[in-house]
Order: sequence, then C-alpha cells, then structure tokens
Amino acid sequence: MSVLIVENVSHGFGARKILEDASFRLNKGEHVGLIGANGEGKSTFLNIITGNLEPDEGKVEWSKRVTVGYLDQHTVLTKGKTIRAALEEAFQSMYDMETEMLSLYDKMGDASPKELETMMEDVGEIQSYLEHSGFYMLQPKIQEVANGLGLGEIGLDKDVSELSGGQRTKVLLTKLLLQNPTILLLDEPTNYLDVNHIEWLKRYLKDYENSFILISHDIPFVNEVVNVIYHVENAELSRYTGDYDDFQRMHAVKKDQQAKAYKRQKQEIDKLEDFIVRNKARVATRGMANSRQKRLDKIEVMDRPTEKLKPTFAFREARTPSRFVFKAENLVLGYDEPLNKPVNVVLERNQKIAVTGVNGLGKSTLLKTMLGMISAISGDLTHGEFLAPGYFEQESSRDNTNTALEEIWNEYPSLDNKEVRQALASCGLTNEHITNQMRVLSGGENAKVRLCKLMLKDINFLVLDEPTNHLDVEAKEELKKALIDFKGTILLVSHEPYFYEDWVTDIWNVEDWTTKIV
Repeated sequence: MSVLIVENVSHGFGARKILEDASFRLNKGEHVGLIGANGEGKSTFLNIITGNLEPDEGKVEWSKRVTVGYLDQHTVLTKGKTIRAALEEAFQSMYDMETEMLSLYDKMGDASPKELETMMEDVGEIQSYLEHSGFYMLQPKIQEVANGLGLGEIGLDKDVSELSGGQRTKVLLTKLLLQNPTILLLDEPTNYLDVNHIEWLKRYLKDYENSFILISHDIPFVNEVVNVIYHVENAELSRYTGDYDDFQRMHAVKKDQQAKAYKRQKQEIDKLEDFIVRNKARVATRGMANSRQKRLDKIEVMDRPTEKLKPTFAFREARTPSRFVFKAENLVLGYDEPLNKPVNVVLERNQKIAVTGVNGLGKSTLLKTMLGMISAISGDLTHGEFLAPGYFEQESSRDNTNTALEEIWNEYPSLDNKEVRQALASCGLTNEHITNQMRVLSGGENAKVRLCKLMLKDINFLVLDEPTNHLDVEAKEELKKALIDFKGTILLVSHEPYFYEDWVTDIWNVEDWTTKIV
C-alpha cells in the first residue's frame, strides 16, 4: 500500500533544473534514505511533498488519514516557553480534549437531564480516548525521549530562546518523535547529536513501525536504518532496494552500463554520419545515404554521462610554530558557570586531536577558549609563538546576504575574479552556486564556502568544530585526505568516529573533565 505517490514532478530555480520528471512512491512501513551530493535537491524534494513549495509540473498525492511529521530546522520556537512546554505541544490535541472534558464537567451542574446524558457520553468517550492514548503517562514519555536525545542534560525547564542551534534542533526532533506520525521526514537529524544520542536515534528508527524518509550523509547511520534508497543526481530520482552499500554496487553497475551504451550509440552515429558524408553526393549511392539519414534522424541521442564537479581540499601551511601550541594549567571552562573541574592539558606542534563527548559539556567552548575568543573562568592558558590559527565554526549566520563570491572577496580583497572563482570551484562549487547568497545555499554548499576561506589562509593550527555536518560523502572523504596531509596541528570536534579515528594522534573526551553527571 502506497502512502505517498509523486508523479512526473519537475522543478527548477531560474535556468537551474532541480528535479525533472521525477516519480516517487513511499509504501507503508518503508524506511527510505534520500541521498545525493550537496545541492542536488534533496531538501527541495521534501519541501515539495510537504506542500511548502509548489512544483513547476507534476502532482503529489498523500493517502487519506496519514499524519506527516517534518524535521524542519527553520521552525520557530516561541520565546518564553520552556523546553518541556515546547515538547508538550506534540500532544496539543490531547490537552485540548482534556480542556473540553473539564469544561463539560463544569457545565453539568446547570444541565437538564437530557443534556446531562449527552455530556456524560461525551466525557466518557474523551476519557476513554485519553486513557487509550496514554495521556496520563505523557510526562514519563516526554522525559524518556528527551533523555534519549540529550535534552535532560540541558534541563527541560530552560527557556527555548536560550538554546544554541544544535540544542534547538534536538527539541524539534524530540517533539517530532513524540508526535509519532504515520510518516517521518528527517533532514540530517544526526547533525548536532553526539555519538550516544545517534545510537539512541538509530535504535528508535530501526524499530519504527511507520514509514520515514531520511536525508543524511552519515553513511553508517543510513546503513543501519533504511531498506530503500532514492538517489538524486542530475535532476533525476532513481530507486534502489537495500541500504547504502547495496545502492553503491547497483549504481556503479548502472553507470557502467550507461557509459557503454553511450559509447556504442556514439560509434553507431559516427559510422552513419561518415557513410552519409561519403555517399550522399554520388548518384549511385544517394538512396542508401538517404536511408541512413532517416535512420540517423530516428535515433534518440543519449546525453553524454557527466561527472559532478568533485571537491578537492588542501590547506596552506604557515611557518613552523614553537613546540608547544598551548599549555593549560588548572583550566576551568564556562560562561556563567563552570563546565569542568580544573584540567591540565598540553597541545604540541603537529598533534592532531579529536575532542569528543556528549553535547553541552564544553567542546565548542574549549575551542573558543584555546583561540582566545572567550576567557576561561579560571586557570592559566599559555599560547606558543608564531601561531597562525584557522577556525571553522559549527554554525554560520542564517542572515548572511553575501554571495559566495562576496564572502571570499570580503576576506581576501586582493584576489581577482578568476582567482576567487577557481578557489570556489576547487571546493566543488559551480558558477551557479557562487552567485547565490550564503543564506540560500544548502548546508553543504555553505560549509564548502567557509572551508574555501580557510584554504586561502596560511595556517599552522587548524581548529574545526563539526566540519562534516552537512557535507556529502565525497566532500567528507576529500576533507579527511586534506586533514591527513596537513602538516600542522589540528584540534577537531566531531561526532563521527569513522571520520577521524584512523588518523588522529589522540582523543580528548570532555566527559573525563566535566563536573556534570553524564
């Protein structure tokens, strides 16, 4: 049984085709991975099927009586509400029914016998529904899911306006899971989740009885939870049965078949054209040439298989710094309150360190403190000499109206137009991308622009806060190669062990330093 049918949908922005004649079918209980390179149109597809975006052509048809939950990271959380109140909104219809029931109780004192009988029936129906739906066990349920995704550590009484972007995403995801919709639509849900919470979400989705569509570049995660892959490439949508590894094998075979078919057709066309050119002028062979021409005219010419522009990352190395990049003695991190017990750490030249641990314990705070962007609560921090740091921040401004070109030029005004375009192209960005504003680029395209800025700078100390969030599979692999090749010092925050575990020289787990209960 299909719960969603998409037929012959086409959509574009200006001259750029995002989807062309795309068809899609979601069957009941299917766990779908929607994959493709950055900027291929995955989020656009979700916006079309949810009705947030009208397609240029085609139709979207949901089956009746389905409920759809969409993890949209642009959803507004109301200032002044606690996390708990925001999560309780997942059950608003139940709370409304409880209010209706209490109102009926209030009216019973003045009701006639006939009215009272009707009210008692209504109250009985509402009471039965609320009990059957687990309404009187909502708070334990909210606490369970909130703890699973790490909100319990933040505190459910915290105002949502005080949350970081990552914490905000956790609230939205928790609320969505509590709603338990017929169909879940998840756009990169593992971004901002640490390893423990990714494991919890993995178990949750594996056991999820209903259907979901998942966009994610976290391949181990995708492999564990999906049973169908839809691949978006060159505005086409293709279906594959199985997980991501199955898709890779089948896609490689398909690409090979397409390349061979194109080669065969080109050889046939070249042969026909050669015969026509050599024979159309001769009276004796003109008939055969015309026959070949008719045959040639009927051929539906295949498009040449194209390869997407692949990113290549490389970081410019500054002069060698002193042996010690920094020394921290009895260092206590935090803003208003301490996040850790006094810690002593030393970072030496050419070390490559991964900083791990659950969210909220100060990983980003550690990076900013080491860079001198914020002050420690107490302790001594000594920096080495001749440091040339480069910093990749986890979150970028959502209000950045600069184009990608302007973003680079503002930082490096001495570069000419050609040099800027070449730098952006090396990061896998096309001419189309680089004239768009940063705020409308996809998360992966935005990250590539910010990495490009780092690549143009002389660096000997690279500080990266979750750089793989939003990056597609190829970009992650290229970034990994660049970090392995980089001869300087690296301090990296990441929730993806498979990205860093085979090349870092040490791991700092902030859970070993914290004063909080983990």
